[in-house]
Amino acid sequence: MIKKLSKHKILLIAIIGYICVFIINSEIGIKALKESKYYFLEMIQILPPIFILTSLIQTWVPTKVIVDNFGNGSGIRGKVISFAIGSLSAGPIYAAFPVCKTLTKKGASIDNIVIILSSWAVIKIPMLINEAKFMGVNYMIVRWVLTLIAIIIMAKIMKLWIKKDDLKTMESDDNREIIIDKHICVLCGNCTRKYPDIYMIKDKEVIIEKTRLNSMNKDEVEELKASCPLGAIK
Repeated sequence: MIKKLSKHKILLIAIIGYICVFIINSEIGIKALKESKYYFLEMIQILPPIFILTSLIQTWVPTKVIVDNFGNGSGIRGKVISFAIGSLSAGPIYAAFPVCKTLTKKGASIDNIVIILSSWAVIKIPMLINEAKFMGVNYMIVRWVLTLIAIIIMAKIMKLWIKKDDLKTMESDDNREIIIDKHICVLCGNCTRKYPDIYMIKDKEVIIEKTRLNSMNKDEVEELKASCPLGAIK
């Protein structure tokens, strides 16, 4: 019971907050419920397509593609693509979180995820158009440039501060623990040739890069295990 409550603690805190508001001022409580109803209906319309998109990314986009374009080694290209995704996106910011979680699970770096979320929130193209219309082009350009710089700095700081192990990228029932049975492994090198970013031979022993392993789904993990012709990967 305590474990279930802990899992849904944010929802529980929100419910307690509503109850407190109703006790203090029922009129404000009713207004809060109306606002919540509006956002709830909005979420019902927006989130199903987002979940479909994340499922397609998870199923059809190879991990290597995500790592090459959004991973730690993607460089400037990864930053540009991340800015483009965030700037050209549609929908409210909460729609970005399922997408970013999926990208993180597939190997995207922390700084690129921060760039996507930040640009999604504050430098989307429709927002810039309205900003130029009401505040002027000069204001829009200066604000955009300064925001861009701030996002890059924030992304660098977040990359140093937050590690992937700190993120909730795994489902609780996933099992991604892989071991090499030394009694079976003959160091044929088949696994290292197929997955050089996962397996490496060091001191006459196969070493597993578990950080990359944690970004994979179950099917991809099964493919990793199947790469050994002798079945030494378990």
